[in-house]
Amino acid sequence: MNKTLSVLLATAWPALLSAQAPAAPAPAPRLDTQLRAPAKPAGVVELDRIAAVVNNEVITQNDLNERYATIVKQLQKQGTKLPPQDELRRQILERMINDLVQVQEAKETGIRIDDATLDKTLQRIADENNVSMTEFRRLLEADGVRYAKFREEIRGELAMQRLREREVEGNVNVTEAEVDTQLALEAKEATSDQEYRLAHILLLLPEQATAAQIDAKRKRALQALAELRKGADFAQISAQFSDAPDALQGGNLGWRPVGRLPAIFTEALAPLKPGEITDILKSPNGFHIVKLLDKRGRDSVPTVVQTRARHILIRTKDGVSDEDAKNRLARLRERLIGGADFAELAKVHSDDPSSNKGGDLGWISPGDTVPEFERVMNGLRDNELSSPFQSQFGWHLLQVQERKTEGVSEERKRLAARNVLRQRKADEAYQDWLRQTRDRAFVEFRKDE
Repeated sequence: MNKTLSVLLATAWPALLSAQAPAAPAPAPRLDTQLRAPAKPAGVVELDRIAAVVNNEVITQNDLNERYATIVKQLQKQGTKLPPQDELRRQILERMINDLVQVQEAKETGIRIDDATLDKTLQRIADENNVSMTEFRRLLEADGVRYAKFREEIRGELAMQRLREREVEGNVNVTEAEVDTQLALEAKEATSDQEYRLAHILLLLPEQATAAQIDAKRKRALQALAELRKGADFAQISAQFSDAPDALQGGNLGWRPVGRLPAIFTEALAPLKPGEITDILKSPNGFHIVKLLDKRGRDSVPTVVQTRARHILIRTKDGVSDEDAKNRLARLRERLIGGADFAELAKVHSDDPSSNKGGDLGWISPGDTVPEFERVMNGLRDNELSSPFQSQFGWHLLQVQERKTEGVSEERKRLAARNVLRQRKADEAYQDWLRQTRDRAFVEFRKDE
C-alpha cells in the first residue's frame, strides 16, 4: 500500500488536513433512536451494545471494535508492540468521545460540509496517493475500512478543522513584542547549533482540575515512566498512556530547533544523550515525558531555497467543471510540449492575476503558497512542466524555471517567528478549548454486560 495511505490509516486519519486534533468518528446513532434488545430467544442475534453515551448520541461497541481492529492492524504494520487490550481500547474510546463532542459542537453552531467539498477532499487524498478513486476505495476495503464509513469520518474531520479555525485559531494574536522576544531567544540558542528529534507522552489535565484529578494523572505519569525505565518500547507506552493527538504515532514530534522548544523541555533535554528520556515535566496543561531520539547541528546562518516558477490557472465556475478545467490544461500542456510559448498561453488562458506577466510568479520561498502547489513545485526539476493539478483556487499547470539558495531576510525571520508563536498559542488554546467543551458534555460510560 502507498506509504501516505498506510500512515493515514495507522493514525485513524488525522493527517488528512494537518489538523492537530485526532480523527473524527462516523456519525453516531442518536440515543432516542437506539434500538434496545428484549430478552432474546435462542438463535436470535444480539443487537449492538452501547459503549458510551455522549450528550444525545451513542458510540456503540461495534464502532469501538471496528476502530480498535483498524488501529491494531496498523500498529502491527509499524512494528509497534501492542499495549494491553483494555488500555488501548480505553484510549481509543476517549479519543472517539472527544471527536464526537467536537462534531456535535460543529453541527450545533451551523458548520456543514456539503458533498461537493467532501468529494474534492477525497479526490485530493486519492491524488496524493497517486491512485484513482476506484483504486483508492479498493485499498481502503483491503485494509478493512468501509468506504461509506471512511467518507463520513472525513466529513467529520473537515467539520472539526473548521470548528478549530473559528473557535481557536481566529482568536490567536501575536504581538510585535512577543516576536522580538522569540527572535532574541532564537538568536541566543542559535549559538548552540542544535536541533532535537523528539517523541513525547502527554497526560492531559482537565480544565480547573481538582487535587484528586492532578494526583491521579501524576500517578499515571509515574506508571508510564516506570515502564519506560524498565525498557518498554516508547511507542507502545505512548499508545497506552498518552492523551496527545499523536499518541498512536509513537508521540513523534520530529525535528525541533532548540529555540522553538518550551523552556521546560530545553532544560531537561540539555544533559541527555540520544535514546534517553526526561523525568516527568509539569506544564499548565498536564504532565510530559520526553524522549530524545537524536540531535544534530544546524547552520548558524539560516538559508532558504527559493524557486522561480510560472503557472496557468483555470478556475472552476459556472460552465467550467473540474473535468473541463483539467482537460483544458491537458490540451495546453500538449501545446507547450510541442513548442508553444508559455507566457503567451498564460496571457490568453490563465485566470490568475499573474497572467499579464505571462504567468510569472517570481521567486517563491517555502510557505509562500498553499501546500498542494508547493508539493508539486518541489517535485519538479528545473524547466519541467507539471501535469494538471488542483488546489483550493482551481486547476494549475506549473513550470519551474530555476532555483537559488538565499539567506533568510529579517522580514522572513519575523514572519517565521510569528508563525511559530501563532501555532504554539493555537495548540495551547485548542487544548484548553477542547477540555472546556468536553467538561460541558454529558458523557456516560457503559460497561460490557
